[in-house]
Amino acid sequence: QVQLTESGGGSVQAGGSLRLSCVVSGSPLCVGWFRQGPGKEREGIASINNSRGTKTYAASVKGRFTISRDNAKTTLYLQMNSLKPEDTAMYFCAAADKWSCLIQRDIGYWGQGTQVTVAS
Repeated sequence: QVQLTESGGGSVQAGGSLRLSCVVSGSPLCVGWFRQGPGKEREGIASINNSRGTKTYAASVKGRFTISRDNAKTTLYLQMNSLKPEDTAMYFCAAADKWSCLIQRDIGYWGQGTQVTVAS
């Protein structure tokens, strides 16, 4: 059984940075981050394959956000730089026994979410 617990959300000015953390229990094949902004679909933004360490990103965050994990694979991070108001959303940690955790229908496990608000 996989359990996910996020932390690290908050409010920041545009151009600022935040780091999200997710404590992962269990051994899913992939872990990743999704977000859902007001009135928007849930979007997969970053994924890491726990077997090979392969990282993939959505175009909307590539170059600004970095996904990483600790060596024990118990904590997942999302470093968010150059934040924009359109990054305002609820951010969710996600896991699955799939190669990649970027497609919502593939996700088997969700965290409770943490709010990120970027002020202009």
